[in-house]
Amino acid sequence: MTIEIKAPVFPESVADGTVATWHKKPGEAVARDELIVDIETDKVVLEVVAPADGVIGKVLKNEGDTVLSQEVLAIFEEGAKASAPAGAPAPAAAQPAAAEPTAAADDALSPAVRKLIAENNLDPSRITGTGKGGRLTKEDVEGYLKKASKPAPAPVPAAAPAPAAQAIAMAVGERVEKRVPMTRLRAKVAERLLEAKQSTAMLTTFNEVNMKPVMELRKQYAEKFEKVHGVRLGFMSFFVKAAVEALKRFPAVNASIDGNDIVYHGFYDVGVAVSSDRGLVVPILRNTERMSLAEVEKTVGEFGKKARDGKLTIEEMTGGTFTISNGGVFGSLLSTPILNPPQTAILGMHKIQERPMAVNGEVVILPMMYLALSYDHRLIDGKEAVSFLVAIKELVEDPARLLLEI
Repeated sequence: MTIEIKAPVFPESVADGTVATWHKKPGEAVARDELIVDIETDKVVLEVVAPADGVIGKVLKNEGDTVLSQEVLAIFEEGAKASAPAGAPAPAAAQPAAAEPTAAADDALSPAVRKLIAENNLDPSRITGTGKGGRLTKEDVEGYLKKASKPAPAPVPAAAPAPAAQAIAMAVGERVEKRVPMTRLRAKVAERLLEAKQSTAMLTTFNEVNMKPVMELRKQYAEKFEKVHGVRLGFMSFFVKAAVEALKRFPAVNASIDGNDIVYHGFYDVGVAVSSDRGLVVPILRNTERMSLAEVEKTVGEFGKKARDGKLTIEEMTGGTFTISNGGVFGSLLSTPILNPPQTAILGMHKIQERPMAVNGEVVILPMMYLALSYDHRLIDGKEAVSFLVAIKELVEDPARLLLEI
């Protein structure tokens, strides 16, 4: 039975997608629900799985092609058996022990491999295939091109240097360049960052917070907290809860601009910026005013794992009324976060660093963190922004106030 493999149904906010990676080749056996192709959109990578056991009959959209919602990607043969690669030699009675593996015939090559070979005018028979049945993979061709681009090494003297010294010697004088297209996510991030700079009156105010009270609280209850809730107590939950309390006091910071209208949100959906291999993503904690510290930590942890695995959904990254970004995990001491339109403010956390501070006329070494609040001056006045950031500072420096909501 022939089945059409189609692109997923894209949400209204996503116009189209790009075929990122084919995990299965034409003629290769596929099990039901096995991943066969990734579709990259502006926000996430969507996975397309096999509808049944069978084989990929024909690929209609190659890697790099743009596809629309529900567009046909390939023809699937349900119940069919995997076919041997075209042109593969029949098994011989006695195969020479030192025989070189041969590349698969051109019609058994994947679209990505054919594209690379055509672009670089290569002879596939000169490349050793490491795939099933000696089939060429994309990595085989890229490795061949990399080796071919390197200059021949200088003659080795009688006393050969150590392997590390050889590697350094070969690297000297090389000026390697590599040109790759932006991923859709990176291109979208670039577009939104430029939009934020051009379409908002963005300013940033700074403050610093003494992290000693929170660190002592974590030290005192970390073990019991993890035992009871099954998750570690981090810093993010304190800042999320402090931000929610501050947003209640300053509604404009939780609002957004829609044309000539101001939209005041009666809920607190906080985006938490997470770094992934594909770039920065911002999943949303919904209704954080109802969440406990443990629920915040669990959800942020789940988002982090999903981001690393590329499993975040579009729904999990859509919306949000306020954003928190923690550059401190990468060692950032101070930075200016950029707004995430149509939101009007974003909080930047930074590295905790011990610094000498004046306390009651005495110099005390305290673990301090710089905070940055970028805001849209079209809606939020400077006094309001500074007061909002001071509120977060005071709440974090006295965590009991978070429980008492004072």
